[in-house]
Amino acid sequence: MTESTAKSARLAMRMSPREKTTIERAAAAVGSTVTEFSVDALTARAEEVLSDRRVFAVSPAAWDEFQERLDAPARPVAELVALLRRPSVFDE
Repeated sequence: MTESTAKSARLAMRMSPREKTTIERAAAAVGSTVTEFSVDALTARAEEVLSDRRVFAVSPAAWDEFQERLDAPARPVAELVALLRRPSVFDE
């Protein structure tokens, strides 16, 4: 077994009896053990969370448009200008 497939690490967690029963029923429904079901579900969710934070896939056209908008000069926003001209609540 390689290091990536060796099953030597452990993860312990506490949960309510209802959560445990739900997980056990779901594992049985797909024909796997609670451990297999939990590892698969947790890993899939972890990968989803992490990929959302490190991978941004866009078409070349969308990327070019994004770059153009970043490089474009800022334009004034009337509401923001008005807001910044008002006295601050901290000045009172």
